[in-house]
Amino acid sequence: MNDDWRDASIDLPRIGPAGWALALARGLVLGVITYGCLLLLLLLRLIERPLFGAERPITPWVTQFVCRAAFVVMALPLTVRGQPMRQKGAVVANHSSWLDIFALNAVQRIYFVSKSEVAGWAGIGWLARATGTVFIARKGTEARRQQEQFEDRLRLGHKLLFFPEGTSTDAIRVLPFKSTLFAAFFSHGLDRVLHIQPVTVIYHAPPGQDARYYGWWGEMDFAPSLLRILATWRQGRVEVIFHPEVPVDAFENRKALAAHCERVIRASHLLTGE
Repeated sequence: MNDDWRDASIDLPRIGPAGWALALARGLVLGVITYGCLLLLLLLRLIERPLFGAERPITPWVTQFVCRAAFVVMALPLTVRGQPMRQKGAVVANHSSWLDIFALNAVQRIYFVSKSEVAGWAGIGWLARATGTVFIARKGTEARRQQEQFEDRLRLGHKLLFFPEGTSTDAIRVLPFKSTLFAAFFSHGLDRVLHIQPVTVIYHAPPGQDARYYGWWGEMDFAPSLLRILATWRQGRVEVIFHPEVPVDAFENRKALAAHCERVIRASHLLTGE
């Protein structure tokens, strides 16, 4: 696959005084909601942890509220097709933007699987840890411990969500899925009790803008991307499509399962994306 797209630039409209004012207003509101609810979540965890241990029957509702509110604040329409599965299992999705975290949390109560570096990101790392994100290291020595962590969370009924592409894209393509993390679903009998649900996230750019408007890829910094979206007067829209879940034991191995999820997500992305 040609990787030239990773270094491609994007021509974006200049942010004028009105745009800066809008970004500031939206940013302040979003900050108050996000970190105010983070404080509430941490206080609730003081009660939730002693009563329920690793289970989290209360605090995911706080996360979902914040993410839904974010789309209202940004005036960015979020539409949903299909239904989140009710069975035990995991969710896999394509990865186009930091907005994926908000979009996928807004439409269901899930826990993300993320690279360990995210835990150290200022501001974002705190939120990720507080909301129950599972962090994975790329060291081979961590594989066994991470496998046990996956299994424990899945057996608790936590729906883990991960991005098999391994990186975010420019929002107009789906990269080949890596099957490594799918191995967790084929160990110690989990394949007989778990289902996997593919989910497609599609970004429709604002009228007249580059189709990659909401993408976040290559060496892009988070702050400029956030600022641009907050300053956008006439937004595009985000679409989340839930596909039928499949039982893990219907597939011979992790590669076959990964290939199925990629095929389903890629097909709907090509069909619906613009």
